[in-house]
Parts: sequence; C-alpha cells; structure tokens
Amino acid sequence: MIRRRMGAKGPEVSAIGLGCMGMSFAYGAGDDAESTRTVHRALDLGVNHLDTADMYGRGANERLLAPVLRARRDEVFLATKFGNRTTGESVGGGTGTPGAFVDSSAAWAREACDASLSRLGVETIDLYYLHRRNPQTPIEETVGAMAELVEAGKVRLIGLSEVSPETLRAAHAVHPVAAVQMEYSLFSRDVEGEMLATCRELGVALVAYSPVGRGLLTGAITSREQLAADDWRAGAPRFAEGNLDANLRLVDEVRAVAAEIAATPAQVALAWLLAKGEDILPIPGTKRVRYLEENAAAADLRLTPGQVARLGEAVPPGAAAGERYPEAAMRTVGH
Repeated sequence: MIRRRMGAKGPEVSAIGLGCMGMSFAYGAGDDAESTRTVHRALDLGVNHLDTADMYGRGANERLLAPVLRARRDEVFLATKFGNRTTGESVGGGTGTPGAFVDSSAAWAREACDASLSRLGVETIDLYYLHRRNPQTPIEETVGAMAELVEAGKVRLIGLSEVSPETLRAAHAVHPVAAVQMEYSLFSRDVEGEMLATCRELGVALVAYSPVGRGLLTGAITSREQLAADDWRAGAPRFAEGNLDANLRLVDEVRAVAAEIAATPAQVALAWLLAKGEDILPIPGTKRVRYLEENAAAADLRLTPGQVARLGEAVPPGAAAGERYPEAAMRTVGH
C-alpha cells in the first residue's frame, strides 16, 4: 500500500483508508464478526488509516474497533470525531434533525474526547475531528479546546469536517489543522474550488469520504428496491425516484474506463481521486472483506491523464441529481 502524508507535517498513512461508519450505522444491519475481520484484513494489507466517529451507532462503532486496537494499536492511524450529539435536548442555536444537535463547545470537546478514548480503549487519538460545527460557537473556542487536548497528550493531530474555507483559516490560526474531511467523489466536486485551494495553501490534507458516491459509482446499485428499509440511502435525495436513474446514467463512462483497464468501477472512481493530488486521501467505507480488498487494490491503479480528463468531463461538477443530504442535514454543513 502506497503512503501519503496527513498534512504538511503529519505522518505518512495509507493512501486509501477505511471508513468504518457502515459497520454500525446508516447502511442496514451490521455483522460485527465480518466487520472485525474486515478491519484486521485492512491492517494486513497496509490500510492503516481507520476512520470512525462517536455518533456512529451512538458509540457502537468505536466500541467495535476497541478489540482490534487492543491487539494492533501500533499498526493503526486512528481518526474519530465529535460534534454531532444524538441525545438530549437541543441547545441554543443547535442545528440538525429533531433529537440531534450540533455541539462544538469547548466543554463538549473535552467531554466527548474522554468518552471516545474510553470506548476505543486507547490513550491517544491520532486525528481528532470536529465532525460538524455549530456556527454560534466561535471556531476559536472549539479549536482552543482541541489544542488543549493535544497538549494533554489525548490527541496527536486535529481536523475539521464539512467547514467553510473561512472557518479553516480561522481554525488554523489558532492551532495547525492536519486534515479537512469533506465529501469528495466524481459525484461531489464542490471542494475543487476555494476549499481545496485553501487546504493546499495551508498544507492541510483533504480526506475524502463517500469517495464512491455511497455506492452509486460502484455499479452495484441499480434500483431503490436494493435498499433495505433501514438503509439511510432510502431517504437520501440522490437515491430518490428520478434522481437515481439520472445518476446511474452518469456512471457509464466510469464503467467504460473500468473495462479498458480490467478494473471495477469502484476502483476507477478511487483511482480518479488519487490522481487529483498527493494530498487527497480517500476513505471508502465497507463492512465486508471482499470490498475492502477491492478498494485497497485501487491504490495500484494508474489512470492516464486522458482517462482522468474523460471521467471529469463525463461527470462534471454539479452533474449529480439531488443534494448530498436531506434538507436538515444540509443545514449542518459549510459553516
């Protein structure tokens, strides 16, 4: 597995990471035994960048990783997140869906970090993200608390997720930000403007989540009937009636390039991202060994400049039908 640096001064990690969310949250029923095998297999293949969050299954995902970390901590670059609270009453200025709110206060940063450390069974988190930001809390307050966590040895690096370029600059002025996590794929290219330029100016890595479009770019999903009732995508705008068919038509060129190089569409989508810059680190999510192995193998693909251009032209920015999230969730991003 090739390596890429996590920010200008961070460590080298696997170019392709493993998003662990779906093992415990959002994409239908989980299988803890298969998920655990998947994490071990990832480490065997050199995929050492594991990404989780406290909200995934209300802590279940962090607890799922704990036994693996106990056995193989030295092999893992561990990232987790805070800010999305899924219990309690909404606080002033809270955003999100009923029963959930965004809390980026200094007090919650400290409390959430201690809780994650306990669930994960580790002494230090390698990369600690603010998952979502409440715009009523100054980013300087949040990052100041995160910097204290670094000083205390509880966190090595800090990151932000789904923020604006202005917020990134303000945060970076308080404490160096190693990474910004944003949705980035052929279907979600908003970051290619000011956000990516700001990251590069400041030496911040861009960690790309949902790099295969939540499965749309794999070619495996062809109808809504394939989505279980408890699959988050059943209510996602890009999977809605009409939008899904339009989005699937955009995948034709991805399939064509895949056929040319004897790869899968998912591998081509990941290779396209890797070709966009050495500072891009995709974290495709899966809970199955077979897909983990497929995703990891994408690191060995080298698309030609012509193929990269063809893919970008076939799925230009803004081409995907439907928003990335339902309306309430969209209100929590970009602050």
